[in-house]
This record gives sequence, structure tokens and C-alpha cells, in this order.
Amino acid sequence: MRGITKIYRETGLHANEDVSLSVEEREIHAIIGENGAGKTTLMKVLYGLEPPDDGNIFLRGKEVIIPNPLAANKLGIGMVHQHFTLIPSFTVAENIVLGIEPRTKGVFFDRESAVKEVGRVIEEHNFHINPRTRVSSLTVGQMQQVEIIKMLYRDVDLLILDEPTSVLTEQEIVKLFENLQRLVKAGKTCVLITHKLDEVMQISHRVTVMRKGRVEAVRYTRDVDCRELSRLMVGKSVLFDFEKKEQDTGKTVVELRDVTLLKKGQERPLLDHLSLELHAGEIVGVAGVGGNGLGELEDVITGLRHIQSGAVYHDQKDITNIGPIAMRENGLAYVPADRLFRGSSVQSTIRENMIVTNPRRFLRAGVFDQKKIQVFAEDLAKQFSIDGNPDIPMGMLSGGNIQKVILARELANKTDFIVFSEPTWGLDVAGSEFIYKKILEIRDAGSAVMLISSNLDEILGLADRLVVLYRGKMVANLRNRGVSKETIGEYMLGLKDDFPKKKADAS
Repeated sequence: MRGITKIYRETGLHANEDVSLSVEEREIHAIIGENGAGKTTLMKVLYGLEPPDDGNIFLRGKEVIIPNPLAANKLGIGMVHQHFTLIPSFTVAENIVLGIEPRTKGVFFDRESAVKEVGRVIEEHNFHINPRTRVSSLTVGQMQQVEIIKMLYRDVDLLILDEPTSVLTEQEIVKLFENLQRLVKAGKTCVLITHKLDEVMQISHRVTVMRKGRVEAVRYTRDVDCRELSRLMVGKSVLFDFEKKEQDTGKTVVELRDVTLLKKGQERPLLDHLSLELHAGEIVGVAGVGGNGLGELEDVITGLRHIQSGAVYHDQKDITNIGPIAMRENGLAYVPADRLFRGSSVQSTIRENMIVTNPRRFLRAGVFDQKKIQVFAEDLAKQFSIDGNPDIPMGMLSGGNIQKVILARELANKTDFIVFSEPTWGLDVAGSEFIYKKILEIRDAGSAVMLISSNLDEILGLADRLVVLYRGKMVANLRNRGVSKETIGEYMLGLKDDFPKKKADAS
């Protein structure tokens, strides 16, 4: 790619400005940079999702025009997006062949041929997934495999992955990296857009650093370290260790007592006799492999799902199954992992998103006080360094700024209990540091904090106490003092269990 420039006319944003990028065959090439640095936009240009305003693209020395993803696929270029594009009710095979389905007599979908052809690709590339399985029953890591297989089915040679590890567990990340290394050995080339510098050091051969729409540096990974890459990304060194002051925990703010959550038609509970206390001035980190109850715990503790037995208490008041609105009235704040659909309305303005959880405070005689809303929005934007006119749609912001809007909104209301789920998912180093500081400020101010995260470094760096779920049960509840990632991993895989009697009694 030579001299690529991309300008969004409606906002005047120069997403890419005279960017040149060279990727060699059979390498894993990482592209890093802060949110808004232009990484994903550059790859969307390469994949035909965005037309460049200037510049040229060359493939094996020959100039090519890429008007759309179908043309990119025909040229051997595939992209796995940060947000998967799978249809949950379809099988693995049906998702993979979608758009280029094998047909009998040129008319009817040949399902058996699809299963056979997809099975061949799965076996050829040493993946382990059943093409007849419905996507709705897969883990996040397996869904990502399906997206990769979809591109391999289209016979791509260059595979672009946008933030591929954002919602994966440590074990799923290991599996992904093994798959990528195997693909490269088989002759494929990978471009990896990521914010996780330790992963860059672990998996990539070269790294391109972008800042403010331009290429800041290109380095062989072996010649740099995380701090140097961080400095190149943001123009300064940022913290990799969290300074957390020791403090005594206070009263029990939220308590789950013997909570059980069932799913119709499934014998094993999603949450199985789970008991947990969260105290004032404490961060409780919750870890576990996908499918073992983390999402269900998040839904229960935020009022989004009703439990079948047990109870939930706030300040010793029974708030079981009262629903999300009443939960908020009882002091809950919530920063969800799914910030695009659960955490915000992307079509609504930034200003509207800022007031959505407590609109009544801005009413005067039944009418919204626009002046009060404007002052409120401008004040939050200043406090949380949010870039963007409050009147533009939320969806036009970068991921980091969307997260800041949600965080600002949640902390604007009085709260003694806040749930963070994957709080730095898809954020750059500087954005992550900002979120970490806010989490520690909330804890130091005396709120109870639940931190649900697939990033063990994040949990070990921030949490005062560590809870691990396996098959819907708590298998560890540890003070965070000298606990290693390896130990947490053993609990996550069910190799260790600190509550065997409870497990036996429950069964």
C-alpha cells in the first residue's frame, strides 16, 4: 500500500494520511496504535470496505483495484472483523459457505456438499469443530475459528484479523496463536490489528506503529520491547504496573446467596448454588473460560436475568429478580462488554447516550431542559477527555471514546456498586490506562467493584480478590496476593477446586 489517504468528508477526519505499508509473504505483521490512529480504516481500504481518496495498492508487485470484499476475496485477501458476522441459527457449514453456496442443478442449496467441503477445509488446516454444529452453541473462541475458516474456504492467502483476542480467554488465545503460526507455515500471511503489546511481542515478526492517521515507525519485533512500542504509539511511556494502595474493605454492599440459574432443556445449571459477597472499597475480579457462567453472572447481578432459586441482596435488602431499572435505583452502575448494543444506542447522539440512564433529572414540567443537558454533556466530555461534538451519533466515535461516554454516564449517578465487563476490550494502551485509573478511583472512594475480564493481567493487576467460575460453580475465592496466571488457569480449566464438598452436595 503506497500513499493511502482516507478522509471522511462529513466530519473532516483524516483517518489515513499518506500511509504506506509493506507486508511480506509468510509473516505475521502487527499493526498497533491508539484508538483513532487509522489502523482499522487502513485495513478496510485493503479489504474493499472503504474506497481510498488517494494512493495505490499492489499485490505481489502488480497494482490492483479493490472495490468490495468480494473482489478482495478473489484476490486472496480475507478479513476477520472485531465483531463477528455470523448467523447464530445457522450451522457452521451454512455460515461458512454463505454467499457462495454449492448448489444442485444451479438452483437448490446442496447442504451435504457444503458440510463435506467445509469439513475438508477444517481438516486440512487442523481445526477441531463440527460443520453441522449450530453457531449459537459455540464459544466465542470457536466462533472466531469459524470466521477464520470462512476466509480459508474462500482460499485467501492474506488474512487480516482485527483485535482477534479482545474477548478470548487465555486458553483460547493460545489456541488462536497456534492456528496462526500453523497457517503461516502452510504459506499464509497474517496482518494482526491489536492493542495488546505483549501479544505483539509473542506472535509477530514485524510491527507497524500508527499515530494520528500516519505511520510512526516500522520495526522488527525482535528489536523492540513493550515500552518502546508504547512510546512510539502515544509519544510517551505509559504505566504497565498499577499502583494500588492497600485499604481495609468495608461493609457488604451486594451479596449472592446460593444463586441458581437454569436454562430450559439443559440439565446442568448455568449458575450452580453460587454464593458471593462484594464489599465496599474492594475490587472482585471474576475469571473463567467462556461458557462457564461469567456472562450469566453479569446478567444476574445487573438484573437482566431472573434466577430460579437463591437470593440477591443489596445493603441487606432482598433485591432478587427486581429487574435492571430497579437495580439502578438501588445503586447499580454497569459498564458492559457489549458497548455497541447493550451499552449504547449508536444511532442516538452522544448527548442522548449520556442522559439515558437517568433522564428524569433533566425534566422540567415534563419537558427536557436542553440547556441543563448541554451543560451536563459538556462537563462530562471535559472530565473524561471525550473527543467529539455531543450532537453527533454515538456510532461515529472510536471504541475508546464510546467506552469513555459509557463510563462517564455511569459514574455521573450516585453509585455504591459498579460492574465492569471487559472494560478495556479493544482499547489502546492509553485508553486502558485511563480506565484502570478510574476503576481504582471508584474503589478508593468506597464503592464495591466487580471486574469480569478475560484478561488475566488486568484482573491480577487490579483485583483485591479473585473469583473463578467453572461449569457455573465457584471453584476459587482468593485474596490477590502472589497468585500466578498459571494457578488461575488451573482453576479455570477445572483442574483445581477449593469447594469440592459444595460441589458434591450440589450434585
